[in-house]
Amino acid sequence: KLYFIDYEYASYNYRGFDIANHFAEYAGFECDYNYPNKNEQYHFFRHYIQPDRPHEVSEKDLETLYVETNTYVLASHLLWALWGLIQAKMSPIDFDYLSYFFLRYNEYKRQKEKCLSLAQSYLSGFKNE
Repeated sequence: KLYFIDYEYASYNYRGFDIANHFAEYAGFECDYNYPNKNEQYHFFRHYIQPDRPHEVSEKDLETLYVETNTYVLASHLLWALWGLIQAKMSPIDFDYLSYFFLRYNEYKRQKEKCLSLAQSYLSGFKNE
């Protein structure tokens, strides 16, 4: 089962961003970014796309959502990095938001090349269609 929490941070967004953010949040505040591998993500995607018939989801749909999710993860890291930076200045809560900013920003930098390469490779397949 999947439970939604933190509605105060909810907004209208692209599905790739929402799922990427969900996977990135597996890390918690410790930012252990060993989030789901490709097979685990595909399992999630099958149930997201066709909850009643996950075995009927096409490989093309899985790959599309995989690329969307693993590209939007960069936006998730930037969003929460900037949020941490703002909170470091504004929040009355006793939490090291500045360290959180650096954790998320460094994760963005670490994943950037891999994620953009995945998107570029995927999109280059559409040139001749």
